[in-house]
Amino acid sequence: MGADQAPQILRHHRTWVFSVAFSPDGTTLASGSADCTVCLWDVASGALHTVLNGHSETVYKVAFNPDGSAVLSCSADGTIKFWDVQTGECLNTLRVDGPYARMNITGVTGITPAQRVALKALGAVEFS
Repeated sequence: MGADQAPQILRHHRTWVFSVAFSPDGTTLASGSADCTVCLWDVASGALHTVLNGHSETVYKVAFNPDGSAVLSCSADGTIKFWDVQTGECLNTLRVDGPYARMNITGVTGITPAQRVALKALGAVEFS
């Protein structure tokens, strides 16, 4: 883009964009957003190529693998996802366990309902 051309405005995300990354060959831009999506853009035209859906919380970081065939996304939902750039398919998901992962809190007393909810959000389980 020359100095006399207006910058491309990439419109699709519904809220804040937290991370962008260029593919190794410079033809694709990935963006991660608080709207829980990753978008892949054609750098030359500014056209939206693919929307990657699968996170349930803000996407804080995106990056390409060295050959540009996959993009990785890291989210506040505790997952790292590996996406195929050509197909948009999620190839793999790594999950980061919370500090109370699989801790059984069935029958625990002395905690408030809000504390019980917080423990479950951090990975604790409760059996009925």
